[in-house]
Amino acid sequence: MTDTPQHNRALELHHELQPLYSPPTGRWGFLAATNHTVVGTRFMLTAIAFFLVGGVLAMLIRAQLAGPDTQFLDSEVYAQVFTMHGTVMMFLFAIPLIEGFALYMLPKLLGARDLAFPRLSAFGYWCYLFGGMILLGALVAGVAPDSGWFMYTPLSSKPYSPGINADIWLVGITVVEVSAVCAAVEIMVTVLKVRAPGMGLMRMPLLAWYLWVTAAMMLAGFPPLILGSILLEMERAFGLPFFDPARGGDPLLWQHLFWLFGHPEVYIIFLPAAGIVSTILPVFCGRPMAGYTWIVAALIAQALLSFGLWAHHMFTTGIPHLSLAVFSAASLLVVIPTAVQVFAWLTTLLKGRPVMSLPMLWLFGFLFVFVSGGLTGVMVAVVPFDWQVHDTHFVVAHLHYVLVGGFVFPVIAGLYYWTPQFTGRRSDQGLGKLAFWTVFAGFNLTFFVMHWTGLFGMPRRVYTYAAGLGWEVPNLVSSIGSFVLAIGFALILIDMMVQWRFAPHVQRNPWKAGTLEWAMATPVTSYNFASLPEVRGRDPLAADPDLPAHLAAGQGYLAEPTAPGRRETLAVAALTGEPEHIIILPAPSLVPLVAALALVGAASCFLFGFYSGAVAGALALLAAVLRWLWLTGVRDDPAPLDVGNGQWLLPHHAADRGPGWWGMVFTLVFDAMLLASLLFGYVYLLAVAPVRPPVLVAPDLAVAGLILAGLAASAGAEVVVHANRAERGRLCLGALIVTACGGAAATAGFALIALWLAPPPGSHAYAACVLALSLFAALHAALVAIGALFVAAQGRAGFISRERASGLTILRLWCRFAGAAGAIVLIAIYLPPWLASA
Repeated sequence: MTDTPQHNRALELHHELQPLYSPPTGRWGFLAATNHTVVGTRFMLTAIAFFLVGGVLAMLIRAQLAGPDTQFLDSEVYAQVFTMHGTVMMFLFAIPLIEGFALYMLPKLLGARDLAFPRLSAFGYWCYLFGGMILLGALVAGVAPDSGWFMYTPLSSKPYSPGINADIWLVGITVVEVSAVCAAVEIMVTVLKVRAPGMGLMRMPLLAWYLWVTAAMMLAGFPPLILGSILLEMERAFGLPFFDPARGGDPLLWQHLFWLFGHPEVYIIFLPAAGIVSTILPVFCGRPMAGYTWIVAALIAQALLSFGLWAHHMFTTGIPHLSLAVFSAASLLVVIPTAVQVFAWLTTLLKGRPVMSLPMLWLFGFLFVFVSGGLTGVMVAVVPFDWQVHDTHFVVAHLHYVLVGGFVFPVIAGLYYWTPQFTGRRSDQGLGKLAFWTVFAGFNLTFFVMHWTGLFGMPRRVYTYAAGLGWEVPNLVSSIGSFVLAIGFALILIDMMVQWRFAPHVQRNPWKAGTLEWAMATPVTSYNFASLPEVRGRDPLAADPDLPAHLAAGQGYLAEPTAPGRRETLAVAALTGEPEHIIILPAPSLVPLVAALALVGAASCFLFGFYSGAVAGALALLAAVLRWLWLTGVRDDPAPLDVGNGQWLLPHHAADRGPGWWGMVFTLVFDAMLLASLLFGYVYLLAVAPVRPPVLVAPDLAVAGLILAGLAASAGAEVVVHANRAERGRLCLGALIVTACGGAAATAGFALIALWLAPPPGSHAYAACVLALSLFAALHAALVAIGALFVAAQGRAGFISRERASGLTILRLWCRFAGAAGAIVLIAIYLPPWLASA
């Protein structure tokens, strides 16, 4: 049986592909790894390590609150522990774990060999690791952030937090969020373009839909937080009064920016977990998921509605009553798409034959805890009730029921479900079930009682309390429950280690699932699939149980590398899944690590006030990125290559809209949301500032003309593309020079506004906003100039031809955005003084 030609061919392909896709050997080879399995695993293991740190911090909090007048921690240490617990769990555990899971799972789920941008994922991981180490290093040094994980102003402003603590949060979290944005772009492009042939959008697994919508929310939700962090750090470092009411700022602007990120973040955390539920549930119910189309529509609606709820967290801040009514109604409305998903899960359970496996046990725990948290969410969406429980332990309990119940329980279900892919072994049911019941009991003992503590009036964020207030017993019960909960998580870790070492081996696809990740060997190989499948339905393995053997034997696409030593996968049409071109995957490289070190070096220098070092780090980052892009070029015009099944395709370098083009599109989505957040803050402060600006910008038509002329000249990229298609090389090079000069002129114009026309930026929040807008536009115009010169250098080096024009089309996208953004910023700056003088 094992000596059949098919089996021999499978072994031959395995020995050929395994070393090709594995990380480099040698002492430092692991630092250059870009394979999605390696990077995704690193993300998840690092997130779990941070989870353990956050758990220890939680134990310290509960030990302090176990009784009245406890002196286990003093107020300053408690503030650091409290702040770091929330920061670690939200920013260093939950979201990075989602990112790592998506990076690890998506190519396997979609029938691909790797992600669209392997080096971008590696860069994101290093940013995440180094940003997290900045925060943990501060905790060890005793200067951890202490203003709460939400960093409300004015508490986090310089007068009330004069030390470096708040700066560490702002800088460290910004570096971590760079990682999140990289992951979001990676996920967006991979789901749309890097799929198995034939896998149209409505044939994708539901989990891919969930991860794609989550990534879209990250692109739209993270810009307000990143912008707010930058503005607050600018205020702390240079005295720019964005949040200082004495100089025209407003502390509530921080809350608006934070919760524009913060409430969507709840769904960013929940949706991937819900995707895990929608993946596992039909497997153990023995039937397809009910309501596939309804679920897709519901999660898209849920994502859109989540961005209209941010003031749900601000009901007690004095916002107008009309706003209270609108945001309260929106908070109730978002229940509908959530209910659609819950009822689809219940329908699948009722119409199937559920098997009470260990993953299913965790899913049932999820349904109980999450629905309970959802009910309390409806309660706090009602304004009068929220006024009573806001900032009490009731809200803490609700938050943990939603996030732990809605995230951790499904994640552990997924851990037990997919662990055979990591280990090739199956979990011990006895220890796993004991761990579940311990976690379930400990969790409810901790947080169900905490609802009562909040209703009794105990505020959150207090480090101690007096006896006789009725809080002693519920706090003691919650503290006991928290230690039971910790024992449960310890049992899970022990179960994983026992499984890794001693559990029996399992065959491929032990759960009899229908999705493509079970068509691979168990444990997984570095290349995922020896040949890529063609998909004709939502459950390929259910339609063809022999598909894994056929793929292993090379009876699919790309069974043979199109060139020796080349890593590759297929790109497909976004809607239909028809093969479009071959993505040539980059080799392992140290460039992502170097770029991340440059970014962290610049951030660290800025943190300690060494601003010339920060500028040098930023220039080093720019050099690393340009080197990165230079290495992706090719000098030979490609010919169509045989990909199998009678199809011939071009490499992505010759594609009009290759992965780089799509990556730039989604990068610009993030960039547009960043600009929208900045304009929101600008208009908000103009409208509500308690102190009107004493002096407005003095509009100068000559400066405006210089900017508009520069922006118009930067449109030379349009000429470049058309000239290249007509093979007019000299015109192409000349237009690039004009584009670079236009970018430089626009940069100079915005610099003149900031330095000459605008009032001193420290005098009023209006002037500080003008500076921020000018810097935004100037940076984008400067990147137009740098990009045009870079593409011109590529052309001179032979990297661009009529057939290889991806660099030109990407530059054109950037120039279009920079031109539009510059025009919008110019109007935003000049319009108020014109209206005032009219």
